[in-house]
Amino acid sequence: METSRTDQPVLLALRALKLGDLLVAVPALHALRRAFPGHRRLYAAQGWLADAVELVGGWELLPTHGLDVPIPLPPGVVDVAVNLHGSGPESHHRVAGLDAGRVITHQGAGFSGPPWQESLAERERWTSLLQWHGIEADPLELHLQPPKVASPAPGAAVVHVGAAYGSRLWPVDRFAAVASRLAAAGHQVLFTGSQAERERALTVASLAGLPSSTVVAGELSLAEFAAAVAAAGLVFSADTGAAHLASAYGTPSVALFGPAPVEIWGPPPGPHLTLTRAELRRGDTFASAPDPALLAVTVDDSLAAIRELKLL
Repeated sequence: METSRTDQPVLLALRALKLGDLLVAVPALHALRRAFPGHRRLYAAQGWLADAVELVGGWELLPTHGLDVPIPLPPGVVDVAVNLHGSGPESHHRVAGLDAGRVITHQGAGFSGPPWQESLAERERWTSLLQWHGIEADPLELHLQPPKVASPAPGAAVVHVGAAYGSRLWPVDRFAAVASRLAAAGHQVLFTGSQAERERALTVASLAGLPSSTVVAGELSLAEFAAAVAAAGLVFSADTGAAHLASAYGTPSVALFGPAPVEIWGPPPGPHLTLTRAELRRGDTFASAPDPALLAVTVDDSLAAIRELKLL
């Protein structure tokens, strides 16, 4: 990416995380676009998120592989640096290395800002940060632009079987039981996931008695995946990017929560239901085994939630 342009001031937002992390920061990104309309706006995150960043509108992706490497811009290029990554010394250090004219971040490492509050919902965390720095922001402004590609199955019930960590993996036989019931009720079922999750999706489809043609895990680009969610009749998933996409597009959804608190990572008001047993939560996101709060959610709980959405 060009870094030598001097005709336009640069604003950089650091959030070198995953899809769900991008989507809960969308209200803050919309607010920054309005507040700095003349700036070239860069979103520093992993390169595979390019399609999703395009859906936000008004932002360019600056490929940045986490905090283990410097942000790939020379000091002094950035006019405004925004730390949407966290409040720890690592993210503060990466932002400080930009030598920006203005820094918007939480308090710490010599920077002025609001203190970090653990209990804030993620959408509110980042809009509150901007508000503290004098920028108007609405935590419910989480919409994305319509995908430019078509859905592979408009109106389908999207069953997203994967998750980044084992702590969020609901058992395959339970996914299969829900998918089988959806198919019996007349829904076209579409199994989604990453390439690494394709075998898991094929297993779920087989257990549900559905053909392998219903499995598109590993076959869709990120833009096509967003299109599938945007046009779906239902999204059924763990607490993953699929659930956050459903929130952004207003698609009816049921999200199963394990290690992450619903009050922090849950959906906004709308046709979205969450299932968990918070009192059992262990809270270890990086654990290899499913969190007890997730395992306590039953097939019957899930079907009842889908019925509450009037989709069964």
